Amino acid sequence: MGAVICDVSFQPRCKYERTLRPRLLDLQLSWPDARTVRGFQHRLATEDLAVAMKFNHAQKVATAHSITDLLAAHGVDTREDLRTWLHHPDNRAALRTVKGVGPKSVDYIGNLVGRSHVAVDVHLRAFAVDAGVPDLPYDQLRAVYEEAAVLLGHDKGGLEHAVWRHRSKGA
Repeated sequence: MGAVICDVSFQPRCKYERTLRPRLLDLQLSWPDARTVRGFQHRLATEDLAVAMKFNHAQKVATAHSITDLLAAHGVDTREDLRTWLHHPDNRAALRTVKGVGPKSVDYIGNLVGRSHVAVDVHLRAFAVDAGVPDLPYDQLRAVYEEAAVLLGHDKGGLEHAVWRHRSKGA
């Protein structure tokens, strides 16, 4: 769970494969007890996340702390707990109250725990523009991708990830 929380907290405007992914893998190895929210929360209370992640960005560290505290307060401890918890719109809205967490982050964290969402980011927006889709608000563009997935017979999250991988290679 610590890696999931750090992934969603640190990934905005970050070169994922080169910068973030290796740090997440290191965190999983060095903080094995952070597999649960409670274990991660204990580590955060006793160690410096910026040091552990080798990523000195105060707002991203604060976002990770806030997500952790919110999940712990709601009794979310495991990936399965989070997957179930995200099913309820009120919980998704609660997650949005954390500074640094927008609709894309909520959809993205769902993907990280096995829900299938389209998390619209700059890569998906650019792909849509190249395909002739007008600049749409987040929810509308997500709906376009979801409908495309249905029409193509693909999983929503799978289509999102394929487009992201395609566009991120050129970035």
